[in-house]
Amino acid sequence: MTVPVPAPAPARPRPAVDFSQRPMLVFWEMTRACLLACRHCRASATAHAAPGELSRDEGRGLIEQVAGFGRPYPILVLTGGDCLLRPDLFDLAGYAVSLGVPVCMSPSVTPLLTAGMISRIAGSGVKAVSISLDGAGAATHDGVRGIAGHFGRTVQAIRALVAAGVTVQVNTTVMSANVAELPDIAALLAETGSHMWEVFFLVHVGRGTAAGAISPAAHEDVCHFLYDAAHHGFVVRTVEAPSFRRVVALRRAGGPPPDTPLYRALTGRLGLLLGPPDGRPSAHTAATRDGKGILFVAHDGEVYPAGFLPLGLGNIRDRPLCDIYRDDPLLRMIRGARFTGRCGRCEYADLCGGSRARAYAASGDPLGEDPSCLYQPGRAASLDRAGTP
Repeated sequence: MTVPVPAPAPARPRPAVDFSQRPMLVFWEMTRACLLACRHCRASATAHAAPGELSRDEGRGLIEQVAGFGRPYPILVLTGGDCLLRPDLFDLAGYAVSLGVPVCMSPSVTPLLTAGMISRIAGSGVKAVSISLDGAGAATHDGVRGIAGHFGRTVQAIRALVAAGVTVQVNTTVMSANVAELPDIAALLAETGSHMWEVFFLVHVGRGTAAGAISPAAHEDVCHFLYDAAHHGFVVRTVEAPSFRRVVALRRAGGPPPDTPLYRALTGRLGLLLGPPDGRPSAHTAATRDGKGILFVAHDGEVYPAGFLPLGLGNIRDRPLCDIYRDDPLLRMIRGARFTGRCGRCEYADLCGGSRARAYAASGDPLGEDPSCLYQPGRAASLDRAGTP
């Protein structure tokens, strides 16, 4: 699954959102059909649509429910599978645009993503498009995507979308197989004129259980590297790594980066490719997490806190989306940062809150601590008292 989010316009930023009343992002898995078979696929997508997909009329009803949250409307992300396999994609996207709901789109790079399709996307009113790039070269990316030659077609699609005037987000899932290539992927973003980099930290759901997640120590190193990468002309965001926001807060306050071999290798390579940091980093730090500011609607209308957190909350065929989001007891606890373990004691519980999906995957408790985070609560305060930057 890919997840596009439009960059905020500097002159007219979106109003602040009360996440107890409305999400910032509603992801709609329009279909589970996809022509790819990616090793880390959350949805375990197949070539054909799964039974029970929302119909066109039900899809329009979902869009009306998204608008029903009121302004500022949540951003509706049309994802999959491959949203291009929905024959009513542009009808539904156009309906959302007509209601004033911001729309983003997550197509797969397949023969369906033609020059004509890119032109149609560019003229559809869609705010942003995301394209997945999981390696800096064909060996790694094609190995993940399962199709020879896919890397070249992906880079070509990114260039074509940028040339068509589309805001492009590149999505990368961090795995042991590609972590060393992150600086080279960053350089590709800069070279192609991509606007955003959304970096996914693997959660073991779907086919992702077979992919190689990186260690907690590497999580920390990569978050610090991403702070450095955010100085090079594109916005950096993370998925299932809210500790990135803690890292950004610490680094902006003058805190030091880690002195580890992996971090030194990543940031050294980044500097070699893109030069020294330039200006203030463009790092996305909104305090969202699974179930707080984020909601996921599956192909069959079932609602989840996020695509990587498979705990059903109800179905839009039976209950309004707004009621599910505002009233569900689990979501209220998540938004209230009522966590256990280190996440519950942490001074960054609201800004970060840990990955609820990873906590659930590790322990079965969606309110448990995030095992990928090495941070010890209170460390920031102790550094301040000691006068350490």
